[in-house]
Amino acid sequence: MATIAILGTMDSKGVEHAFVAEQIRTRGHKTLVIDVGTMGEPKLKPNITRAEVALAGGIDLRALQKKQDRGESVAAMSKAAPVVLAKLAAEGKIDGVISLGGGGGTAIATAAMRALPIGFPKVMVSTLASGSTARYVGVTDIVMFPSIVDVSGINRISRQIFTRAAGAICGMVEAGPASRLSGAGETPALLSDDKPVIVASMFGNTTACVQHAQKILEQAGFEVLVFHATGTGGRTMESLIESGMVTGVLDITTTEWADELVGGILTAGPTRLEAAARNGVPAIVTPGCLDMVNFGPPETVPSRFKGRKFYQHNPQVTLMRTTAEECAELGKIMAEKLNLSQAPVTVLIPWKGISVISAPDQPFHDALADQALFEMLKANLRKEIEVIEMDCNINDPAFAAACAGTLLKNMSAKASLCR
Repeated sequence: MATIAILGTMDSKGVEHAFVAEQIRTRGHKTLVIDVGTMGEPKLKPNITRAEVALAGGIDLRALQKKQDRGESVAAMSKAAPVVLAKLAAEGKIDGVISLGGGGGTAIATAAMRALPIGFPKVMVSTLASGSTARYVGVTDIVMFPSIVDVSGINRISRQIFTRAAGAICGMVEAGPASRLSGAGETPALLSDDKPVIVASMFGNTTACVQHAQKILEQAGFEVLVFHATGTGGRTMESLIESGMVTGVLDITTTEWADELVGGILTAGPTRLEAAARNGVPAIVTPGCLDMVNFGPPETVPSRFKGRKFYQHNPQVTLMRTTAEECAELGKIMAEKLNLSQAPVTVLIPWKGISVISAPDQPFHDALADQALFEMLKANLRKEIEVIEMDCNINDPAFAAACAGTLLKNMSAKASLCR
């Protein structure tokens, strides 16, 4: 029998949360109700009251209630709820969490869920689940469950949705305790029999390189976690590096910086490439897929890019070739980030293309743009940072082997320094 937290605004969504709580109890699990409402009286009696939640977050609930400002209330409970939920999880008092909400409830509940470890069961039934959810999910594994209708009463649609959501969270906790998880807000902890972890960045256009290097590294005794360089993937990878559980970084695909600089849709933000550098984690870095900026379908490409070179990757993804000027700036940015490195780092440069489609005779081949990228990168790197240049494409087996071998060397060098 597990204990599942039911977290929500019990004044406005108490009836709906009560229904879900009953569904969970009929499946043999306990519930722990947490009220994060601030306006009206709770329609479901909580185990942890709004006053207790507010106190944990250092919030004056009475003052908040006097103002009757919904936005301020949501912001306040979004600050307090994570403190409560993280503490409950860290103390082993809950095994999962579920919430139902509209805009305000989703903001509060997902803020709390983001404080929980990866692998800890968390389900958010939301009116916003079918839209852009990045700001709610962040770099966590929150399961967003579309409510279909508004979270307003129990009807023929919501009854089905809520019942299945309750079944989902029960199934997640029944899959087994998160025995490998560390404290709240942290990533999975390593057990003594776990292999050391290497993280890698990959795109479809660098898959062959990453998979070949991955095989070499796994044969050497490492576990390789591969992240798709979609913005969220890069942020998640950087977060994992920050956690301290990563031994080495195989950063083959730094394409997210092209989107950050030029204005594409897959940016990982301005701190991409900083985690390994600042945390002293050995790495190899290549300018993989910096030849492309990502957009959605053709009609979504901003008009300011009219006349640029495009490639239709699939009906939903349009790629735009970076110019020589943009590439030069990208080289400078990469160098600035890598110059922060406190551990062995090596840059590997493939002169015959940084993606499948930038190889000679391919749609994005542009030797001058690549040269601008490589030369600016080399010119701005600290002298002691190793640069390996190879006359091949990024996906050639020889290049992949060089990436893997160099990372093994850098990790060995770091280990020697730590002895």
